[in-house]
Amino acid sequence: MFSWVKQEQGGRNKEGEMYQTVTEGLQTLYTKKLLPLEETYLFHDFHSPALEGADFQSKPMVLLVGQYSTGKTTFIRYLLEQDFPGMRIGPEPTTDGFIAVMHGETEGVVPGNALVVDPKKPFRKLNAFGNSFLNRFICSQMPNQVLQSISIIDTPGILSGEKQRISRGYDFAEVLRWFGERVDRIILLFDAHKLDISDEFSEAIKAFKGQDDKIRVVLNKADQVDTQQLMRVYGALMWSLGKVINTPEVVRVYLGSFWAKPLQNTENRRLFEAESQDLFRDIQSLPRNAALRKLNDLIKRARLAKVHAYIISYLKKEMPSLFGREKKKEELIMRLPEIYTILQREHHISPGDFPNVTKMQEMLQHYDFSKFPSLKMKLIESVDKMLATKIAVLMAMIREEESKQPPAMVSGGAFEGSEDGPFGRGYGEGISAGADADDWIVSRDKHRYDEIFYTLMPVNGKITGVNAKKEMMNSRLPNTVLGKIWKLADCDQDGMLDDEEFALAQHLIQIKLEGYELPNELPSHLVPPSHRKNPTADALYNHTED
Repeated sequence: MFSWVKQEQGGRNKEGEMYQTVTEGLQTLYTKKLLPLEETYLFHDFHSPALEGADFQSKPMVLLVGQYSTGKTTFIRYLLEQDFPGMRIGPEPTTDGFIAVMHGETEGVVPGNALVVDPKKPFRKLNAFGNSFLNRFICSQMPNQVLQSISIIDTPGILSGEKQRISRGYDFAEVLRWFGERVDRIILLFDAHKLDISDEFSEAIKAFKGQDDKIRVVLNKADQVDTQQLMRVYGALMWSLGKVINTPEVVRVYLGSFWAKPLQNTENRRLFEAESQDLFRDIQSLPRNAALRKLNDLIKRARLAKVHAYIISYLKKEMPSLFGREKKKEELIMRLPEIYTILQREHHISPGDFPNVTKMQEMLQHYDFSKFPSLKMKLIESVDKMLATKIAVLMAMIREEESKQPPAMVSGGAFEGSEDGPFGRGYGEGISAGADADDWIVSRDKHRYDEIFYTLMPVNGKITGVNAKKEMMNSRLPNTVLGKIWKLADCDQDGMLDDEEFALAQHLIQIKLEGYELPNELPSHLVPPSHRKNPTADALYNHTED
């Protein structure tokens, strides 16, 4: 995953270990410092399988989750601008399994059982979910520019029926949790006409607990409703999500119609374009932030592994040496919430670092506490040292590499040309209006601005700041904004405005009132003709005035 993150000099820690790449550093720290703690205290049985080399080296992954016919597969097709092997699209539930869409030199499909034995793919630990899952898991490989930077995971459409949930043959929520821990972005898709969150969809979202920073929500097919209906749909969606995603922050929701067909309702076109560009920028940033994301996930995993070690060793310490083990085990399981509180105070641990108490109680039923290992402080201290000092070495490597290389971005497909050209966001609008025009765009309304200008008693063709302020204050814009407009309009910086500068100030005020942002420097096409160094501009302007 970190093939673009390389280090010429490497990073050396205090023990003399040399990391040539961030990937190597992460993998080394995990193998030498964290993995021994996980293996000693059965972390892999309770929480998450061990990480392998492919988990560190794989490209950033995007996971798509949603109910059937919300446009998950169509969304992938829209990003890639190309069909992928194994793709099926229809109004009925079509995708009945997991599809990992990845880059390959030739098009083809790799079945799940073959995929989990490939050491180059980050899916080996999915073998634990059995044949029922692996028979519904494939890897779709194809040469595509977008897939050179990211991989995309398509999931089965979620239905609301009880039978469909029972008959899957594998733990759907656990599979999603496995992917959620390893992907870089989780996109929940909703249809404007399907806002209900079924029981299985609710379980699926709850499986992503602890990965809230990765979740984005897309309200797809938003062009099929008008503005008034869209407001109601958006409000209903936020209400539904608030009952499932228990966070004080509002989750980011993107509105749009993510397929390459004409919009059914065009009155919100500008909104949809702005939302799609925001979503594209978020996805494009994944390769640039992938190293930090892996680092962040490793830190979260280390904190959970430490807490787990404290829990297991405490249960071992409380067990009797000979008689009454079963009774004591039941008592300790019942007292687990109280044990959490004791460990919080004793080791100064945040309550948010502890695993779900109900799930932990269920899993502990199957273990003999007397066989649990005692607390080994050397393992804990080794992880503490890793978090305190060695993570900082990798952070420095990432920052240094970012300063040396251009940021890695997703390109190709729908991302190609989404910013440039006449169809880019904001082209010909706001401050960019008139950039490709032959005349000075302010001159089109200058006759109106001149009428105001000459009522402000100009002296020698200029008005003072006091007189200009009175007129500019009529816009009701804040003083900070008007101050910025004054600096942009006062081209010769003499503290006064001539007729062209005043017209420019009024034009900038109008741009701000229409909701557009102001630039830090005045674009060349807005510079008044008399203040330009190019004499041909004056001649063109004078010709237009005549």
